[in-house]
Amino acid sequence: MSHPPFKQKTIARDISWLSFNARVLQEAADKTVPLRERIRFLGIFSNNLDEFFRVRVATLKRMMQVGSKANMHLENNPQQILDDIQMTVLNQQSEFARIWEDVQQQMKAQKIFLVNENELTPEQYLFVRDYYDAEVSSNVIPLMIENIPAFPNLRDKSIYLGVVMWKKDSALKKKYALIEVPSRVLGRFVILPSKQNEHRIILLEDVIRCNLPEIFSYFGYDQYHAHVFKVTRDAELDIDSDISTNIIQKIEKGLKNRRKGKPVRFVYDKEMDPGLLEYLTRRLNLTKRDNLIPGGRIHNFRHFMDFPEQVFKVKRPRQKPFDHPLLADRRVSDAVLEKDIMLHLPYHSFTPLIDIIREAAIDPDVSTIKITCYRLASQSKVINALINAVRNGKEVLVMLELRARFDEEANLEWKSRLEEEGAKVLVGIPNMKVHAKLCMIRKKVKDKNVLYGFVSTGNLNEKTARVYGDHCLLTSNPRIMTDLSRIFNYLEHHRGGDVHALKNCQAIIPSPSIVRNEMYKLIDEEIRMAKKRKLCGITLKMNSLSDEGMIDKLYEAAKAGVPVRLIVRGIFCMLSENKKFKIPVKAISIVDEYLEHARVWVFHNKGKEKVYISSADWMLRNLEHRVEATCPVWDEEIKKELMDILEIQLRDNVKARWLDNELANEYVRTGRKQVRSQVDIYQYLFNKTMEQIETGSY
Repeated sequence: MSHPPFKQKTIARDISWLSFNARVLQEAADKTVPLRERIRFLGIFSNNLDEFFRVRVATLKRMMQVGSKANMHLENNPQQILDDIQMTVLNQQSEFARIWEDVQQQMKAQKIFLVNENELTPEQYLFVRDYYDAEVSSNVIPLMIENIPAFPNLRDKSIYLGVVMWKKDSALKKKYALIEVPSRVLGRFVILPSKQNEHRIILLEDVIRCNLPEIFSYFGYDQYHAHVFKVTRDAELDIDSDISTNIIQKIEKGLKNRRKGKPVRFVYDKEMDPGLLEYLTRRLNLTKRDNLIPGGRIHNFRHFMDFPEQVFKVKRPRQKPFDHPLLADRRVSDAVLEKDIMLHLPYHSFTPLIDIIREAAIDPDVSTIKITCYRLASQSKVINALINAVRNGKEVLVMLELRARFDEEANLEWKSRLEEEGAKVLVGIPNMKVHAKLCMIRKKVKDKNVLYGFVSTGNLNEKTARVYGDHCLLTSNPRIMTDLSRIFNYLEHHRGGDVHALKNCQAIIPSPSIVRNEMYKLIDEEIRMAKKRKLCGITLKMNSLSDEGMIDKLYEAAKAGVPVRLIVRGIFCMLSENKKFKIPVKAISIVDEYLEHARVWVFHNKGKEKVYISSADWMLRNLEHRVEATCPVWDEEIKKELMDILEIQLRDNVKARWLDNELANEYVRTGRKQVRSQVDIYQYLFNKTMEQIETGSY
């Protein structure tokens, strides 16, 4: 591997993110991954890319429009980055097409066939016609686009059929029409009547293609071509600073504007009629610099995350989460009042986080529940438990972050429901998202008020908790709980961006600003030890590392001789290879069945390790523009668990990739024994649970 001179201080954030999405694509390419999961990874890759264009590419384009070069982290040459993005994405799309071809071959081997409208048997053709008449026709509204003075506002996240019609033996010119494919209403996949032991599936757009002569029968055409395309729009909510407008009105206005956001990408079937393609790009005011991406027949591949489960013969069920041994056959609140408990999700069950609120809701000695919510499940048991608490006369305060991107609408609905029941709902702080994951419960025990609750690295979402790797500390530690009380007081009574109240925290290290300075101090202490040639070390696990100040500090540590080990799933802007580092930095990314979402930071601290879990990544937004919570872990057994888990991950030589300067995504292939960390962590925690149950040591 080459080691570039240190003139380039960091890797551009967006290019690094594309490298992460390439790791997702690697999982889809891996033939050892079960077929169902390979298809799911293709869907995840596609969904990730959609969001990347909606947010990051849209932001870069806006920077180009206003001529700003200083307002965005690491984007001092937006046009160059946009050009690099275009080239990288086109290469990834080619790789995607290659993998999809390979996946289809594996599907055929398992007798799963994705067929189009030209491959139907007579029986299947009749089935499709009947299905269209019964289910689809009422949801299809064709638009003859040449006859409309104002071009329709094409929806983001939808796919469209561009239809070209003409008469074979006529000089009449071609006619163009648009049909929005109603996949939001009907789903994307239709399972067809098939032979025994076979599964044939047709996509909804092909059901429509099959019925084009009927849809346009009154025009008298006999030739029809239809090709899929989609438009990706700028999804950033422009929340203006008009103080006379409350935040709810601003978000509602922003959501409406998002639907009309400027197109930032146009993806189309490369076989599309050239005349129709030219017409569409002109009416959408797109140019070649606007990410016009030719592709195959299928688009909006994100739907393939929900490919029909029932068609797979080989079903490898996920390992089931198991109960934490300290919570076996007892109330969660009783256990937490005795001892700190760390849940390692998704290995441990998420249920205790719902149960702790359910128990509080009916406990006559509980007076208050305060909680922060960022992203919730669509049928949230957490919200149901909170509503039950209100009905039982508890004071319930919910900090509901309305600006959680793409969850704004859902959170507005939760706000209304909670307030209807009588809960107090806070909706955020101007210019600052609340990203901390906290819960505080006040209970009277022997005439004395006691606080207990939890601090988590992940969202209170029972659906994503099945696939997101996170840690959640259930605790009644007075120092931690006093700080949670301080944070909730700040959220209730803040004065704009004044964070003075947060500076009083003694155990929790909050953002904004404070966590940066504390991390600098901890890194400086390790540097001091390295210069004295004493034992030292820094091990960091997080989703993203892009903040220049934190990266500079890690460079300083590596140059001083501090062993720096990094596990970063997503964005990684640090140049991990440099000859000036006294000890090579070990930097890896793990992409596997579960999404590595946890943040864990360990500092050697003269052999008395300081261990933290956090809701924050080392990104400018998390450190300076969000309310976050970084929590110390003091229980020695839990500290050991966390450090053991990190060591297992650092030994991963199956799903880990090196984070090198070239973004090559080479797999780690060290050691004789295979270590797949997610499998080994499950076994480590399960064995520990069984051992504690057998010995009664819990």
